Amino acid sequence: MAVKIRLSRHGAKKAPFYRVVVQDGRVARDGRFIEIVGRYNPRTDPSTIEIDLERVDEWISKGAQLTEAAGKIVASARGEKQAPSQEAKPSKKAVAKVEAEKKAKAAAEAAAKAEAEAAAKAAAEAKAEAEKASAEEVATTEESTDEAAE
Repeated sequence: MAVKIRLSRHGAKKAPFYRVVVQDGRVARDGRFIEIVGRYNPRTDPSTIEIDLERVDEWISKGAQLTEAAGKIVASARGEKQAPSQEAKPSKKAVAKVEAEKKAKAAAEAAAKAEAEAAAKAAAEAKAEAEKASAEEVATTEESTDEAAE
């Protein structure tokens, strides 16, 4: 018989609370149990966790295995990690909207950078043309002074 320490869901629709129970692994989640070793209410802020750690340790020493969820709750009851909190998770749409805004901002920055580079290049070309024109003007002026001197 594989004994597990796991959560058993109770409470109303959309208002769950859980019992931490020792149960045969083959039995349904909310079915027959051997012993109740604790309670967990995720709807309070912070979450309420009441677990008899001595009984949990005793069952583990007898070979009972903690499920993943029960293991997290037992660890938080021992103080190994913080209790689960009621922090609001952003929806998928909200996350997608934030990512789209980041991409748009990055694209705008890239466009502004490219525009600034193009303006700098155009200014450098204009300066080079102005220098070339002034050099031609100086050369033309020198030729006209040479012709006038002759």
